[in-house]
Amino acid sequence: MTLLYIVLATFAGGVLSVVIAASLTVTVLSKLVQHLVSLSAGVLLGTALLNVLPEAFESGKADTHALFVTLLAGLLFFFLLEKAELYRHSHHHEGDDPHHHHHHGFDAEQAGRGGWSVLLGDSIHNFCDGVIIAAAFLTDVHLGVATAVAVIAHEIPQEVGDYIVLVNAGFTRAKALVWNALSGLAGVLGGVLGYFIVGPWESLFPYLLVIAASSFIYVAVADLIPQLQRRLSVKETAVQIAWLAAGLLAITLVATGGHGH
Repeated sequence: MTLLYIVLATFAGGVLSVVIAASLTVTVLSKLVQHLVSLSAGVLLGTALLNVLPEAFESGKADTHALFVTLLAGLLFFFLLEKAELYRHSHHHEGDDPHHHHHHGFDAEQAGRGGWSVLLGDSIHNFCDGVIIAAAFLTDVHLGVATAVAVIAHEIPQEVGDYIVLVNAGFTRAKALVWNALSGLAGVLGGVLGYFIVGPWESLFPYLLVIAASSFIYVAVADLIPQLQRRLSVKETAVQIAWLAAGLLAITLVATGGHGH
């Protein structure tokens, strides 16, 4: 059953965003992405700091100092991956916000000249997410659900953002959706391989959970929250905070809905 949960969770993370992108217009997606970014930041921080890290540190299966070293190494690792453009996040579209300071045609260049590297980076990102989900489910089913929700929450704005970039660059809707879906399925591969490879090494679970937490914290702090640091009206700021709080509340409800320890 655990393997089935992993496959379903990783499949949802990879395909749900594509379904959303396919069912809505680019204009609607552009407006929706900004709210999803706020929601995702809350979900990721809540999952990492309130669920995954406590589970790892309270497991009693690893040295506390070693776990902190792993957390630091994880943050540096994802920073270097993003520097190499292999852990890319995309939540904008052509002309979405003047504060991005991109010249006209920026997205066309990104998706045209570097489109395949973007898809490669997303595939690696999704594969890592799949391994993370597998480790979480192998530790505890409820932790796996919370982790999967966090992955799905940040995959949706990322994949929708990539879809918008590709469409603005001249990709047809069908081509953009197909390639995004194939990239998303790398998460299923990561989940299945994680189940068979990581499964026998139970002593490694706390370290994998810390790496998962470092991924969530990095995405939230280095990518999502900076996008929210814009000068907004009081009403827009309140909406932004409400979506952030909704993410924290959602992941808290998921975690307390059956986590028995």
